[in-house]
Amino acid sequence: MTNNDILRRLRFALNIHDSKMIRMFARVHREMEPELLLALMKKEDEEDYRPCDNRTLCQFLDALIIEKRGMKPGAGVPQPTNELNNNIILKKIRIALQYKEEDFIEMLALANFRLSKSELSALFRNPDQKNYRYCGDQVMRNFLKGLSIKLRGK
Repeated sequence: MTNNDILRRLRFALNIHDSKMIRMFARVHREMEPELLLALMKKEDEEDYRPCDNRTLCQFLDALIIEKRGMKPGAGVPQPTNELNNNIILKKIRIALQYKEEDFIEMLALANFRLSKSELSALFRNPDQKNYRYCGDQVMRNFLKGLSIKLRGK
């Protein structure tokens, strides 16, 4: 999945409008022009499409955490990173939405995708741990689909 797909699907599932997204980006000290936001929401084959880089997606996910949970007392705005993969994205969504393992399994089940608790916990482990597993696009896609079904209906 591309970062644009993830951004677009999260935006849809969480029902976030353009003006709210721009305000969210401002919380992490990122000025987001409406034209750029529109270009990021387009599909690859559409005119004026702009690819979403890791830094921008990371800033959105950090803004989502701040929006849903607030800032930690005494903590500053997180510094965006260029290192981003599906595991990190899922962790950030988990933090923002305060989801537990059962919530993830429910979202995946809504998309007719089965994952055991041990398989799921392997996605959230430290990459240096021997039971760590990379989160593939199929898991990410089905989680976002289940999230949309849960929050927006079929």
